[in-house]
Amino acid sequence: MEVKLREHIHQIVELTDEEFQYAITFFTRRRYRKHQYIVQAGDVNSHEHFVVKGIVKSAYTDPEGREHILQLAMEEWWFSDPNAFNNGIPATLNVDCLEDTETLSISFESKERLCASSRKMEFFFRKKYTTGNIALQKRVLALLSHSAAERYRQLLSQYPTLHTRVSKTVIASYLGVSRETLSRLSS
Repeated sequence: MEVKLREHIHQIVELTDEEFQYAITFFTRRRYRKHQYIVQAGDVNSHEHFVVKGIVKSAYTDPEGREHILQLAMEEWWFSDPNAFNNGIPATLNVDCLEDTETLSISFESKERLCASSRKMEFFFRKKYTTGNIALQKRVLALLSHSAAERYRQLLSQYPTLHTRVSKTVIASYLGVSRETLSRLSS
C-alpha cells in the first residue's frame, strides 16, 4: 500500500526514505467492502483518503432523492467531502465503494501537523489541491457546455477502463444523463 503512495508523491516531490517513513506514520490503512459507505451525509468527515485499490463514488442526494455523482475516484485518486473535511462540519456528500476498496487515510489534524513539519509534503498537498480544483472546474464546464455525447467520449478517453468496472447507471449519473440516453450514446 505504502509503495503506491510513495510513487504517487514522487510524481510531484521526491522524499528521502527517512522523509517518507516519517510521512507515512500520519496515514492509516483502511479496507472497505463493496457498497460500504466511507462517508455519509450528516456525519462529520475528518479524513481524506488516497485510493490504493478499488473505486468509490462521491455523490450528493438532492431533496427530491435524486443522486448526483460528483466524483468517481479510483486508484491513485484522493477523495473526501472537502467542505466537511476542511471545516469540521457535517458532510453533504455520501461516499461509497463500488468495489472492495483499500485506502490510506489522513485526518485533518494529522495532515495539518504533517504539512507544518514537512515543507515537501505541504508543497505536495498544495499541488494536489490545485490539480483537483482545476479538474473540478473542467468537469463543471463540460457539464454546462458539452453535449452528452462529448462528455461520454471525454470520459472514455480519460478513463478507458472505467466502463468495465462500474455499471452504466453509475456512468449515466456521472455524465448527468439518463440510462436510456447513455445506451444510445454507447451503441
